[in-house]
Amino acid sequence: MPLINDCVFCKIIKGEIPSSKVYEDDLVLAFLDIAPFNYGHTLIIPKDHQTSITTLDEIYANRMIAIAPKIGTTMMRVLGAEGFNLFLNNGTVAGQTVWHCHMHVLPRFTEDKVIISSEPLKYESKDQMAEIAQKAFDKLNK
Repeated sequence: MPLINDCVFCKIIKGEIPSSKVYEDDLVLAFLDIAPFNYGHTLIIPKDHQTSITTLDEIYANRMIAIAPKIGTTMMRVLGAEGFNLFLNNGTVAGQTVWHCHMHVLPRFTEDKVIISSEPLKYESKDQMAEIAQKAFDKLNK
């Protein structure tokens, strides 16, 4: 899929918008987020314009996953972070605001104020849990 003219991340790939590059190869670009949750918050994007991980070619997805821990580990060393989160928001309800697939690498510090939490649910029963798992298993293993 070609790069899209009005996509901010495509413009970054084309060099039309400056970025603070952290990593680049033939498939992906990683750069610092301009509105970070913590210093070192990095975005990894495929150089192919896809709005969703569900349509992203496996080669791009694999590269994004492969480079993410390397970037996280590097940011830990550079910033003295004690860990990092990896996350990808897919769809509006999941918090996606830029319609170019992207993964976040978020360095974490003991005293940071970043909160990623929610109230956990409980399944009504083990049978309900087993039914959901079986339906998913059947669809994924056809």
